[in-house]
Amino acid sequence: MGIVSKLSSEWTFVLIAMLYGLAALAIVGFIYARRKRRARFFGRRDSLSFFAQVNWPLILSGDIPPSRWRNDPIEREVVETILLDKIAVADLTELPPLLTFLRSSGLLDSRLLHARSTKKWEKKTALIALGQTRAKEAIMPLVEALDSDDPELRAAAVRGLGAIGTSEAAIPVLERLATGELNVPAATASTALASCCKNSPRTLLRYLQLSESKNRELLARVLPETDLDSLGEELVSLACDRNPEIRACAARGLTKLNPLIAVPSLTTLSIDDIWYVRLRAVIALGTIEGAESTDALLQALCDSNRLVRQRAAAALVRRSQDIQHILRQAISLNDPYGLQALISELERQGTSEVTLRDLVLKENATLGQSITNAREELRLAVAGAR
Repeated sequence: MGIVSKLSSEWTFVLIAMLYGLAALAIVGFIYARRKRRARFFGRRDSLSFFAQVNWPLILSGDIPPSRWRNDPIEREVVETILLDKIAVADLTELPPLLTFLRSSGLLDSRLLHARSTKKWEKKTALIALGQTRAKEAIMPLVEALDSDDPELRAAAVRGLGAIGTSEAAIPVLERLATGELNVPAATASTALASCCKNSPRTLLRYLQLSESKNRELLARVLPETDLDSLGEELVSLACDRNPEIRACAARGLTKLNPLIAVPSLTTLSIDDIWYVRLRAVIALGTIEGAESTDALLQALCDSNRLVRQRAAAALVRRSQDIQHILRQAISLNDPYGLQALISELERQGTSEVTLRDLVLKENATLGQSITNAREELRLAVAGAR
């Protein structure tokens, strides 16, 4: 019995080893077959892409009819991908024939059908593709998806509407933001609205005035990304808004207006109660040339916030042709922190020595000594901080 048991256990071990070997061979075979299959797939797709690119005029004109490629999933995907890529970069003169082909080939109808599918992954892909088509027919299915319970589908719909890039596509998003009915990531909404409203800032401004506080800030951050030249005093009114975030955003946008309109409003914002509103105003004033903006920046050198003083000093130092006048004015303000900020910026740019020498030669030693004292105080302050 012992010998029989021993032989039985040995055969069992051999059988298990054979089974493991067969399983390993099966796995290796599966991996090899899968790689070969994928290699053939990508090879065929590459050759089809080359053929479609070379013969694209014939495909677009219909000389190669849709029946030649519609029934093959890979060929259909290649043609649709090339078409959407060309639509994405097409200008207004190139777009109409592409949209005509999109409709006549049935690709648009197929995506519209998928956008109403019950399968989430299929619907999400279709929503994004519909936006890439830039077709008006795509707007309605995307608007329907804005009311979905699924946050991913809502975000996909917003991205799709943003890709269409027209004010008509923006209005459904703006309406839901104004009433607080749309819950999507702020970055997704702002990117889409910036794309849609870049040429129609009044549409954005109208809904900004109707929106709730949280969404008003979101819309205000988008507004400076649009073409603000046509707004004029409508934008100036935002500089008086009760919300500091909107006042700060207005400061960003005012730089795109005529300086005669922008500088007085920015000067007022540069003495706002909120420090980041003053900071945005000073940054904006730094981009506007002229004596009026220089005076406002000199006053900002006396600001209680260090960042505001630094940005004002940086903007003033860039006006190298007036630097001696600016230094005289900074000394007359009798504010050591402001003067130190100005000297610190000169030191950072490596022009302090030349500026000080010219100032002593052209003016007097007392004025130059004031600058020297400020530099020494700055050096001691830096040494103490270390």
